[in-house]
Order: sequence, then structure tokens, then C-alpha cells
Amino acid sequence: MSQNIPQLLTRLDSSQTDFSERLTNLLAFEASEDEAIDSVVAKILADVKNRGDAAVLEASVRFDRISASSVAELEISQDELQAALASLSPARRSALETAAQRVRSYHEKQKTECGSAGFSYTEADGTVLGQKVTPLDRVGIYVPGGKAAYPSSVLMNAIPAKVAGVAEVIMVVPTPDGVRNALVLAAAAIAGVDRVFTIGGAQAVGALAYGTSTIAQVDKIVGPGNAYVAAAKRRVFGTVGIDMIAGPSEILVICDGTTDPDWVAMDLFSQAEHDELAQSILLCPDAAYLEAVSASIVRLLETLPRKDIIRTSLVNRGALIKVRDMQEACDIANRIAAEHLEISTENPQQWADKIRHAGAMFLGRYSSEALGDYCAGPNHVLPTSRTARFSSPLGVYDFQKRSSIIYVSEQGAQSLGKVAAELAYGEGLQAHARSAEYRLKP
Repeated sequence: MSQNIPQLLTRLDSSQTDFSERLTNLLAFEASEDEAIDSVVAKILADVKNRGDAAVLEASVRFDRISASSVAELEISQDELQAALASLSPARRSALETAAQRVRSYHEKQKTECGSAGFSYTEADGTVLGQKVTPLDRVGIYVPGGKAAYPSSVLMNAIPAKVAGVAEVIMVVPTPDGVRNALVLAAAAIAGVDRVFTIGGAQAVGALAYGTSTIAQVDKIVGPGNAYVAAAKRRVFGTVGIDMIAGPSEILVICDGTTDPDWVAMDLFSQAEHDELAQSILLCPDAAYLEAVSASIVRLLETLPRKDIIRTSLVNRGALIKVRDMQEACDIANRIAAEHLEISTENPQQWADKIRHAGAMFLGRYSSEALGDYCAGPNHVLPTSRTARFSSPLGVYDFQKRSSIIYVSEQGAQSLGKVAAELAYGEGLQAHARSAEYRLKP
């Protein structure tokens, strides 16, 4: 490395004998369940379960410093949502509507292609087997508030729910000191959210999970939040469904050295700016290119308002990794199983075919991860912390459930009944066996 370029990111080389161990240490992240947070959350949830609206209101006054005499006062009307939409500048409104349209179109296509219509088939003896797909009745979406506003989260959570056919979407969003974000409310209007309450934290999760006299109990809670929200979602799972417990944001870039180094540096920044625990990693077989990206990082970092957050993220969890070749880059990418994977190369599809584990793949040098966050169309709610090895992006399928259909004909009962009875006797379940045998003709 050039002596005049500071080394902000960890440098790894796959040819090093201790590479595997060092990569494991770099990737290590455990969402430590803070006992103090969990204890507070447990008390809030129990209080909401027992006292409903009163507990929700007390917690909201305490933590968000809002002024209200009832939870009903914290509901935002549809007229207010439309007013927020009307208040946007033409350019901002157009951008929000374009993003919503693209997200909706993608998820409508997903609904068609992912078996949302169900299926059935008839066997030779007249027995009909199949699957019925039905949307959830009511879903709650949690949208972060306070220091940051995320209208994109509203679109990504509410639109697939509506495309799936969910009858009622209830949104909760904290508004500390009563400050409401017009862009978030406008997004709720565009996405078709049915009810919006200005509550947040564990009390909002509890209200959605258990129901109160004002807020109806939902079937599933989706959406990101802080440590208290994550702890609350973990605790209410089983009473309601949840999407996932998300960890810090991640980006992994595989590059063959043909993309402008400034572009890649800024792509790494795009995740690092989320928070100090975010992770940004670059894999490349070209040592000189890694030096060029390092120089771009140093030069561009000072131009960004969130440079301190970015620097901490890059120093603590970022890395530039030299690999032997592109095949090895893909092998390492599968090990990392990143939330966002950019394949910034010539002919990216050949390398995408080798990827098995990634939340979302961005192919080609023009496919910046930022486009996926806002307006490309696919969902930006993605698995983190290597959970992409076994889970998928949020989608229409998360807002549906499947019921098996079994219609046994009289003829079919004769053959199936004998099979079932034999197996039931083998398990020592005589009532099962006799239930099947009652249908057999003498």
C-alpha cells in the first residue's frame, strides 16, 4: 500500500494462512440481548397486555413526550395523510409515486409467479388434493421515527401486504415530541395504509400483538426498529408472526477492477452511513484496484455529512479483501451470505450463477445498492447476519398463508384407509386406525 494513503479498512488476502480465521472474526456479530433492555421490554409488554390503551398511552407520554389524553387522539386520519401528500413538492411527490409504482409492479409480478393462486389436482379415483392460498386478515407495520424518517420502509412493508390482499394494514410510527414527518405520512397515503397511530417502541409492538380497545390485534408485525422494538418482536413471536430480527446493514461488493473506484467507494459508504455497526466489504483479485478504491475512500469520505459514522463503521467492520480470482470471490461471497451483494463486473451474470446465498444481488456496475433501497422494485427488507443462507427478502408470500385441501372420494377412502390404519396401529393410535377403517366397505 502506498505510504501516503491511510489504512481505514482492514486488509485481508485469501492467500494468507490465517485468512479463514481473520474473516470469521471480521464477520462475527452477535445481536447481544441486553438484559436491561429485555427486562424493560418485558414489563412494557406485560403492562400493555393487561391494561391495554392506558399502558400504551403512559409509555408513549413517558418515552416520546407526546401530549394526548387517549390513544384515539394518536390516530392520524386519512384526510391528514392526504394533506401530507399534497404538501410535498412536485419533485418529491413524483419520486415517491414513481417508487411506489415500481414496488407495486414488482410485487404484483411476484404474486403471479410465486404460486399465490393455489393449485389442485384430481387423482384417478376422484380424490382431489391441493392448496388454498389466502392473505392474512390484518398486518401491523412498524416504521422508525425520531431522528430518521424512512418513507421507503412504508412502501416496502405496506405495498406487498396490500398486493397480497391483506384487508387491513395498521401502521405505527413514533413521533417524539409530537413531530410528524410529512414524507412518511405521504408514503402511507400512497401505499394504501388503512390506519396510522403515532406510537412507537415496545408499547406499539405490544398494542399490535395483543390488541387494545382502540388498536385491533394483528396477525403479523413487520418492519425495522431499535433494540427495544427488536426485543419486543422477539417476545411476541408466537402470539403473532414477525418478519425477522434484523441486524446491522451489510454490503459486499465483488469487483473485477473495471468499475470506477469512486463508484465502489461510495457504494461501500452507502451502507456504512446507516450506523457504526454496518459492514462494508470489497472482494477483488486486482491488488492495484484495491489501492485505488482505498484512495477514493480517503478522498471522498471528508465530503460526506455522516463521515464520522462511516469512518467508525469502516474501521471496525469494513474490509478490502484480495482474492486469487473471481471464482474464489464467489466462494467467499457464499460464505459471507451478505444482505446486499453487488457484482460490479463485466458479464456479471456468469458470476451471479455461482452465488447461492445473498439477500439481494445487484448485477453490473450501474446497479448501485441505493437504487434497490428506494425504487428499483424488489423489496429492501432483507436477511442480515448470514441469515440469507436460509431466509428470503420480504415479499407477497410473507403476507399469505397456505391451507392444504384434501377431498377424498369414496373409492379413494378404500385404499387410503387401509394404509392409514396400518400405520396408525404401528404408532399405537387405535382411534386413528378405526376412524380410517369406519370408511372401508365390508
